[in-house]
Amino acid sequence: MDRVKFIVPGEPYGKGRPKFSTAGGFARAVTPEKTASYENLIKLEYQAQCPGQRFEKEHALGMLITAYKPIPSSTSRKKSRLMLDRLIYPGKKPDWDNIGKIYCDALNKIAFFDDTQI
Repeated sequence: MDRVKFIVPGEPYGKGRPKFSTAGGFARAVTPEKTASYENLIKLEYQAQCPGQRFEKEHALGMLITAYKPIPSSTSRKKSRLMLDRLIYPGKKPDWDNIGKIYCDALNKIAFFDDTQI
């Protein structure tokens, strides 16, 4: 089984909701700029750290994402210590499904044929 591993620096960001507008009677969805920028960062990091790595259409894939979020500044010292010791975790956004969505969408057609393989 082939594996690839890469790191995206910085705080994790989740997939933002599209903004909708109508022009000429047609609805149009626009990806938020911050979402598009983070997806681009994911693509660039993957291409730089895993050059030429692409899974073919017939492969079923699994994906493991480990996201490290900062401890909120409003957290008490006692809770901060527990978080640093990984006994409790910050319940801070973004949640897992939004992080997973942004990575799958960013790597679509780059690392794999389609995110339905995952």
